[in-house]
Order: sequence, then C-alpha cells, then structure tokens
Amino acid sequence: MTKQDCTDGHREDIHWPSLIAAISSISAVGIAIGLGLPLLSMILEKRGIPSTLIGLNSAMAGIASMMAAPVTTRLAHDFGVARTMIGAVIVAAISALGFYYAEAFWMWFPLRLFFHGATTTLFILSEFWINAAAPPSRRGLVLGIYSTVLSIGFAAGPFLFSFLGSEGILPFAIGAATILLAAVPIFLARNESPVLDEKPDMHFFRYIFLVPTATAAVFVFGAASVGGLSLFPIYATRAGFTEAQSALLLTVMGVGNMVFQIPLGMLSDILKDRRLLLFLLALIGLCGSLLIPILAHSWLAMALLLLLWGGCVSGLYTIGLSHLGSRLTGSDLAAANAAFIFCYAVGTVAGPQAVGSAMDLAGNQGFSWAISGFFGLYVLLSVSRLFFKSSRG
Repeated sequence: MTKQDCTDGHREDIHWPSLIAAISSISAVGIAIGLGLPLLSMILEKRGIPSTLIGLNSAMAGIASMMAAPVTTRLAHDFGVARTMIGAVIVAAISALGFYYAEAFWMWFPLRLFFHGATTTLFILSEFWINAAAPPSRRGLVLGIYSTVLSIGFAAGPFLFSFLGSEGILPFAIGAATILLAAVPIFLARNESPVLDEKPDMHFFRYIFLVPTATAAVFVFGAASVGGLSLFPIYATRAGFTEAQSALLLTVMGVGNMVFQIPLGMLSDILKDRRLLLFLLALIGLCGSLLIPILAHSWLAMALLLLLWGGCVSGLYTIGLSHLGSRLTGSDLAAANAAFIFCYAVGTVAGPQAVGSAMDLAGNQGFSWAISGFFGLYVLLSVSRLFFKSSRG
C-alpha cells in the first residue's frame, strides 16, 4: 500500500508538512480562479461579446479539466507528485498572464485549455496529497480546513478584482505572481509528497459511477460555482449593482464558504450516512437560487443570502469528497479523486453554458432558473439514493 492507506486505524495524527504544501498550492488556484473568472467575463462583456459566447469560453475550463483528469495520475506516477505540481504551477502562471497579451477572442480558448488543465492537475494532486496527510477518523476536519482555505482564495480573488478592476496588466500580473508563489511550499515539502506506485483496480470512467452521490454532488458544485462566478458579475450589473458591488457580493459568498466548511467537515465525521447531509445542502442551494431574483433589489439582502448559499454550495464539494474518502482507500481513492475532479469539470462545462444561454433566452431571470435546475436534479437524485438504501434495508 502507498502512504495514503491509513485504514489500520493506528495513525490518528495529521501530517502537517504535507497538508500545508497541498493547501498552499490549492489556495493559489482559488485566488487565480476567483480573480480570473469575473475579470475575464467583465473584459469580454466590455468588448461586446454575447453572454452565450462568454459562457462557451468559460466552459473551456471544464473541457480542459476533462482532458487533464485522466492523465494526471500517469504524469504523477512518471515524474512524481511534487514535480508534476510545480510544472503545473508554471504552466498556469504563464497562461494567466497570456490572457492580457491575447487580443483576439479565439486565442482565449487555447489559453483556457492550458490554464485550467494545469489547475486541474493541482486540484487532483493536492487532494491526493491531503488524503495521504489525513487520518480516516479526521478526514472531514482536514477536508474542511482544505475547503476553507480554498474558499479564502475564492473570496480573495473577487476582493482583489473589486480594487484592481479590469483595466491594464496589473490584475493579470498579480494573478500570475500569486500562482508562482505556490511552487515554494511544494518544493520545500517535495520529499513529503505521496508516492503513486500502484495501479487502480478499474478503468478510470468506472470510478465516476462507483460513488454516484459524491460525483453528482461535485458536478452540481462545478455547475453552480463556475456558472455563478463567471456570469454573476454580468447578472448583478444588469440588475443595477456597480462592478465593485458585484465583486463584493462574490466576496461575501466566499466568506460564507470559509465559515461553513470546517463545521460541515466535522459534522460529516460523526454521521453514519453523509448522503443525508448532501441532500440538505442541495435543498438549501435550490431554495437560495430561487430567492436570488426576489432579493435582487437590495444589496444587503443579496449579501445575506449569498453568505448562507455560498457555504452550502461549497459544502457539496467538501462533504462529497469526504463521502468518497470514506468509501475507498489506496490507489482506488486516488483514481476516484481524479474521477471526482472529472465530474467537477463536466459541471463547469454545463454550468456556464446553461447559465449564459438561459440569460440570452430568458433575460436576467435565466441566471437563477438555470442554477436552480442543477440543484433540483441533485435533490431528486439524492432522495432516490436515500430511498433506494431504505428499500434495500
């Protein structure tokens, strides 16, 4: 077994050097995505690009992730986890800066592929590294810490955007520099990185359906979070908010993510069935997305809604990953985590495209309707899974 196999129950300590290195890399990803998604969408909006095409360009992130997820484990096996992560950091930083110099809209499509392919590699290997650092009985707590730091990155990105705006090279340079900083802790902890010396028992795509409640949860998270982050600034400005106000609303949503993840993770550690918690989080997400157009007249009301809604939406990722980790171990867990990220990527393709198309077809209200649809589908799935278990019992 590799170092992540902790099922003997004797290891209850948290391997902090590994955890710090993995979390540092993922925090850079969060900042870059939190800054980049509203920044790029706002620039395209100012250029007169239709919402559908903006959503299509944002959806390239998911296509890149789907391309990167199946090969990341192989790269890490051949070159090592830490070395592969450092290479991904460099590719992400260069491509992030490249958006500023790419004047033609078509050039943003390959740049999205490189940027999000690299950040997907960082996601997968960071989470694999975290699984190696976390004892099974405290996995929810560790993943709660991980998700909290990721949420700080998502909150810091729009917060930076509210100050930097969308003009000039400065926001791009800051984003690229932030990503490069992630290489430092990875390099320092390179000898602590886990080793991939086993092959999974099944084909990659079979892991998608192995724990469907977890993979469906991350699909909805990807659709709602990326679709929302990409097009919420446009929705908010059309609803009457300023560019800075819309960015601060995204920051408030990020604050909600930070507040909720550790308590949700700790709660998941004591639950016998995490699927009930996933259902409740999805139900809150559905109700919250339906309330968005009703509260759009008030910045304060919208901020309070997004504070709660954002925490519950990100909880789908945290608890879904914890649920996955409770079912699998060893190389199967590493492969399932790649499949988990693959499903997230599918969501990031479906989300921006669905939200952008809905806004073109139904006006500003389409933003809420599209996101509500994703949550509604997951509520139905989670109810059916719980009922299926009850029936079998």
